[in-house]
Amino acid sequence: MEDNYDISALKKKKRVNSKAKGSTFERNIAKTFNDRFNTSEFSRSPGSGAFATTHTLPEHLKIYGDLITPQNFKYCIECKKGYNNLNLYSLYNNSSEWWGFLEQCQKDSDKCGKIPMVIFKQDRQPTLCIIPEHISPIKELQYIEIHKIVDCNKLTYRIYKFDELLKDDDTTWID
Repeated sequence: MEDNYDISALKKKKRVNSKAKGSTFERNIAKTFNDRFNTSEFSRSPGSGAFATTHTLPEHLKIYGDLITPQNFKYCIECKKGYNNLNLYSLYNNSSEWWGFLEQCQKDSDKCGKIPMVIFKQDRQPTLCIIPEHISPIKELQYIEIHKIVDCNKLTYRIYKFDELLKDDDTTWID
């Protein structure tokens, strides 16, 4: 007598390679910027942004952030994909990973003199951009405002939908 059971639902799901997932996201964002600005100057940074801090390079060759951008581009880009456990309520927790992403991007942008922008994507959700409010050149688009209290200093960030932000004119993006 032969058993005729379907056990396919009991098999473990294949593990997702998060590094590959992040690299693909960075390449997609670079392609989106290249298409938007009709250029080929945007690309993924070697080592995904850590290259400038792990290699001794002359200043003019250092790369900050996850994307190589044109010289006159205003933003230092940090890309984050996944982190489906985070939600907007996580922003009220000062030890949340959200704030680590923003601090990492702020450090890189301070070194290169650009505006920090975290581009964030969760599964089956729209892509979001997070920019510090006090240096955000975007005025007319809808946004969500979030605050963080650090040593009695209130930091304010704006969250935009990436697709909407891309529609803004070139002066938002380029000096």
